[in-house]
Amino acid sequence: MLAGVVTLLGFIAVYGKITYEGHLVLRIIPQSENEVESVLQAQRIAEEKGYDIWHHSIGVGTPLDIRLSPEEYQEAHQGFSDLDLNHEIIINDVEAAGSSSSCGEWFDYGCYHRLEEINTWMAETAHTYSSMAEVITVSSSYEGRDIKGLKISGPGSGSSNPAIWLQGGIHAREWISPATLIYMANALLRDYTDGRRNVVRIVDGFDWYIVPVLNADGYEYTWSDDRMWRKTRSIHPTSDCVGVDPNRNWDHQWGESEGSSGAACSETYRGPKACSEPCIHGATEYLLNLSKNVTVRGFIDMHSYSQMWMTPWGYTKDVPETDFDIQDASSVAAVDAISNAGGPIYDHGTIANTIYISNGNSVDWAYGKLGVLYSAAVELPDKGQYGFLLPQDQIIRVGTETFQGLVAWATYVLEH
Repeated sequence: MLAGVVTLLGFIAVYGKITYEGHLVLRIIPQSENEVESVLQAQRIAEEKGYDIWHHSIGVGTPLDIRLSPEEYQEAHQGFSDLDLNHEIIINDVEAAGSSSSCGEWFDYGCYHRLEEINTWMAETAHTYSSMAEVITVSSSYEGRDIKGLKISGPGSGSSNPAIWLQGGIHAREWISPATLIYMANALLRDYTDGRRNVVRIVDGFDWYIVPVLNADGYEYTWSDDRMWRKTRSIHPTSDCVGVDPNRNWDHQWGESEGSSGAACSETYRGPKACSEPCIHGATEYLLNLSKNVTVRGFIDMHSYSQMWMTPWGYTKDVPETDFDIQDASSVAAVDAISNAGGPIYDHGTIANTIYISNGNSVDWAYGKLGVLYSAAVELPDKGQYGFLLPQDQIIRVGTETFQGLVAWATYVLEH
């Protein structure tokens, strides 16, 4: 059994829920090409030991963030010293950073919500906006949960509108992703009803398919057992380790480059085969069937963290020969709108060149298999101060800023 798994089991609380009291997140940033190899070596060692890597470094100026228990930190600190690497602590206590304040009304857009509450919200929203919204079931999970979404269309729209697909929660611990999609779905409906001209235009121009939580089992597990869980909850007979990275499980370039792992205990385990995970298999079938009747013009997979708006490819650092310029221009429209609204600066470019190489990811599949020109992966705030534990009091701000980016991006797609 991996040392990291043994350590993790040592932090299971009396009631069965894992606590991260005393765990910290450290950051190493290579400042020169000479330091890059040392940082990449530290990264490889961290992966071998089963440490929880929150952010991978890909070169000068890009951070390596790792969550460590106090015992792991003592070991890692010596290793970093041997490599002559300096580090800083960006989160002192993961458990404390992840604590949430109480919410007000039953569905407060400034709070994180469990899956059942999200599904109830979708049903009530579809009832409130019955002329514009309906609940759809796009897949099912390994543990038998329905994976639901909202379809939003302009009143009286026919069935021939092109589609935009937004999904989130594919990595379970990235709670800001579902929260932002929920906020933006409500904003589309609210601002359309209020007559906001640019929102009316994109709602009338597209049918919107918004799936807040694609990895339903993993997301629920982050509430019940382990806040830092990332993968699905599937069990495979070849391993004692649970789950697959659902964003390495899509059927495009699956396992064909360095951007995933064949080791079942790895956080980037791609699974025993492409689309082995029911949530991914069901979603791809839904999208393939949808594309038989309508053109899917846009696809966004919302993640956290790092503040990036990225396009294909993820599996290679080569860029699409004919499409990259227009794809990146759509990203520029989005990130400029976010910064103009007072939000943070986002990086943009291809996935592999902006964050890291990853094969079998959703965005490559949408572009490479489904033919969606405007496919994007969005890494929401922040830059690492809170990482995956963004406080609830920042949800509305992130939702508001990201919605400005979404409107600008969709307007670009509509016009091109």
